[in-house]
Amino acid sequence: MQGFNREVILGVGGGIAAYKSCDLLRRLQDHGFAVTVVPTPSSLNFVGKATWEALSGRAVTTDVFEKVEEVRHISLAKRADFIIIAPATADLIARIAAGRADDLLTNVVLAADLPILVVPAMHPQMWNDPATLANVETLRNRGLVVLEPEVGALTSGDVGQGRFPETATILAALEEISQSNFDLLGKKVLVTAGGTREPIDSVRFIGNQSSGKQGYAVARSALRRGASVTLIAANTTLDEVEGAKTLRVETAQEMLEILSDEFPRCDILVMAAAVADAKPESVKPGKIKKADFSSINLVENPDLLQTVTANKSHQIIVAFAAESSHDSSSAEAKLLSKGADILYLNDISHGDIFNSETTYGEIFIKGGPSVKVAQTTKDTLANQLLDQALLKLS
Repeated sequence: MQGFNREVILGVGGGIAAYKSCDLLRRLQDHGFAVTVVPTPSSLNFVGKATWEALSGRAVTTDVFEKVEEVRHISLAKRADFIIIAPATADLIARIAAGRADDLLTNVVLAADLPILVVPAMHPQMWNDPATLANVETLRNRGLVVLEPEVGALTSGDVGQGRFPETATILAALEEISQSNFDLLGKKVLVTAGGTREPIDSVRFIGNQSSGKQGYAVARSALRRGASVTLIAANTTLDEVEGAKTLRVETAQEMLEILSDEFPRCDILVMAAAVADAKPESVKPGKIKKADFSSINLVENPDLLQTVTANKSHQIIVAFAAESSHDSSSAEAKLLSKGADILYLNDISHGDIFNSETTYGEIFIKGGPSVKVAQTTKDTLANQLLDQALLKLS
């Protein structure tokens, strides 16, 4: 399976509950999964191809003979980490149980050696028919996970077992079979990343060496753990974090404006961005001539962290400090003065921080002992910081 277990095929059967899979698709994306929808041809009577392509941002095909050059049933099966079939009709369950391959979805199922979650939805009499029960037992014996449909009112007006399960139930089942940890499900995580730039003229700026890798690692980790993530990115060239809402800024003031707007709605704020302490007193239009470039008058930028923590309510705040030496007393003082709950101090003296894949330092925790961090990946540190934030939040 792939590194982050984030590629999901969403198979959609031809039942009225197909429209409910639109919400499932969006929630999967919110949790950091990249989703390719593979509907059966009959399901397009309920939700059309254009809808699935718009929601997923990916091409949608239903037949093996579409995009033949891609050998879709094989390429999709190889790329995916999980398959969710929702809704699964009685007919679709029967075809999978029989090993048939008469559309793209059933071909993918046969070609895939992956965890498969089947979400039935049908009339109670169809669910309780001996043929359906036998087919479900066959799938379970083969290792597929088949959810029990819920009891309730159905489209026909009847009441019984056959309703499409709630999205939260499906996600919980996916968590179990994928061994993913959705401990941030329902939480909103706000992350700043990258380095701000303060313009001197139309060409030059004051900036720093931050690549944004640590903030992006936090965003990815939070998504994988079920959070809804907003990423405020300053001057990064990193690939988009699929599933995160990304807002791009350049200066400290632009970042502050978005922070002030987004902060009240978040549960955890991770301030991983490197924000310029000062900016030119004035910005010259055009390019300053070299002969006139003798001095720059600087003024202090607002302290973003102190500004937003003044309006703190329930939020847990994770701050960062990059120092040229390991100064524990300075880190502890900054933790308190900035109004943060957690602060990661990293030592930049050996050059193993900015634009690096690794980091090392110490995590300081308000009201608790600090935690030493030996050299590790930024993805690992991201999860360590989120673990500490979650303990504070609970």
